[in-house]
Amino acid sequence: MSNASFIRPCRPSRAIHLGSLVIGGGAACVVQSMTNTDTRDPEATLAQIRRLEARGCEAVRVAVPDEQAAHALPALRAGTTLPLIADIHFDYRLAIMAMEAGLEGLRINPGNIGSADRVARVVDCAKAHHCVIRIGVNSGSVEKALLARYGGPTPEAMVESALAHVRILESRGFYETKISLKSSSVGNTVCAYRLLAQRCDYPLHIGVTEAGGLIRGTVKSSVGLGLLLAEGIGDTLRVSLTADPAEEVTVAYEILRALGLRKRGPEIISCPTCGRTEIDLFGLARAVEARLAESTADISVAVMGCVVNGPGEAREADIGLAGGRDKGLIFRKGRVIRTVRGHDALLTAFMEELSALLAEKQSQSER
Repeated sequence: MSNASFIRPCRPSRAIHLGSLVIGGGAACVVQSMTNTDTRDPEATLAQIRRLEARGCEAVRVAVPDEQAAHALPALRAGTTLPLIADIHFDYRLAIMAMEAGLEGLRINPGNIGSADRVARVVDCAKAHHCVIRIGVNSGSVEKALLARYGGPTPEAMVESALAHVRILESRGFYETKISLKSSSVGNTVCAYRLLAQRCDYPLHIGVTEAGGLIRGTVKSSVGLGLLLAEGIGDTLRVSLTADPAEEVTVAYEILRALGLRKRGPEIISCPTCGRTEIDLFGLARAVEARLAESTADISVAVMGCVVNGPGEAREADIGLAGGRDKGLIFRKGRVIRTVRGHDALLTAFMEELSALLAEKQSQSER
């Protein structure tokens, strides 16, 4: 069954521009992450931004908690070509400083940055600098009046909160807006985005907030974002993990790959192991994943634990290995090309063959 049989067409949305990126309007879903370094340390923050870019991150959000952090933004803007988004709370002056530093996006909640006059100054500055504004509503940021009306931070309350903030921007003639509605509840997140998708045509940034660590966060994000993306909802996304932000990017692309929406880098196929496994397959798989973490090559790689069935089960893989007690096999498209004795020797030999294949693909792409 092809992915097209269960993926709905992309929800129609207006196109906006975050730097050179097109968001919405039928463009591919953009992968975003956020630094967890101290923005006041531009060297450390730039180092993390570059690691995120190497994994395929396309836009990066940075926290701007005070003026010292805001003063570091010009160095960040000069140090990377990725679109940068300033995360602003409470102090409208920080938003203005970020835009004047050249950042292409803001993440704000207009209701917490002060009076109508201050909001107007931020919006007018965004118009002058061609800056995108993301209205970010979390379940914990819904206004008290809406909580009372709806009996809590329900999906309906979150949607009403977001649209009220959007109307503030529209009253100033501003429409370069995207919206996010995030909850730590997968069900509430999905329901909120479904409701919002029916009520506006702004691009939507999707995510499950406070999702948890690498395993739990990946599961919650995969379920929530997978449901939305399969329904055609989502123009940008972030997988929020209590983990290295680079892992967020990897998980995001794997979600998109599983749905057939985007593909970046190698696809790694590995068996779950069983009682017949006689090698450290987990260690081999981790080593191969680490080697390919930043690769953009369009190849499939198999790591199998059975020399009898492995090459056959993964015969479509461009390259693979299969190990047994006394020997390991390296194969390409199901055909054995090398037989190797010893676990360490198998890994070394496989890395040699993998490097050769990557060089071959690189040469082909340059022709």
